[in-house]
Amino acid sequence: MFSIDSHKELLDAVWRMAYIAEFREGGNRSHLERIRGYIQVLGRGLGLTPNEVQIISTACQLHDIGKAGLPEGLLLQQGQYSEAELNKIKRHTTIGAEILSNSQSALLQAAETVALNHHERWDGSGYPNGISGEQIPMSARLCAIADVFDALTTPRPYKKEISVDDALRLILGASGSLFDPQIVQVFKDEFPNLMKVKKSIDKSGD
Repeated sequence: MFSIDSHKELLDAVWRMAYIAEFREGGNRSHLERIRGYIQVLGRGLGLTPNEVQIISTACQLHDIGKAGLPEGLLLQQGQYSEAELNKIKRHTTIGAEILSNSQSALLQAAETVALNHHERWDGSGYPNGISGEQIPMSARLCAIADVFDALTTPRPYKKEISVDDALRLILGASGSLFDPQIVQVFKDEFPNLMKVKKSIDKSGD
């Protein structure tokens, strides 16, 4: 069984791999830590085992590793993307899965699944394969909601952040369309604990 405590060297390597993509977009270390913290809260709220929570929350830090294969100018571009540019950006899911493929590690296998599927949506409107509902792996469903919430509530080169309350309303409004309704309910119930994660990591990053 995978154990976080017995794989410290692997975890260090995973975090550094994950930071490659973040570094190219401005080096936001806190984004990776918030994603991991949010998913730990949500996973526990869903009743996942401690081992499942460990694997998924760590694997999700590699969700955007495929961005390492995209042109830097595209990642840092401000303003609207053309359809051709959006299609290039969408390739980070398949690039990430390719980077992580064929590993014997349970953690990296989970990361491959997340990298490929974290932009799939509950109603089938996502990419790259347009799968829906429970066809989307639980790990990717968790990553999707954590990633979107963090994107909404932090500034990016191409947009300003919105308040956590406005972001919560958007998440709740997307239940059953973009996000798994069960996870959205847990997100609502655990919102105070999610805010504790955000405040703790944001403070440590000051």
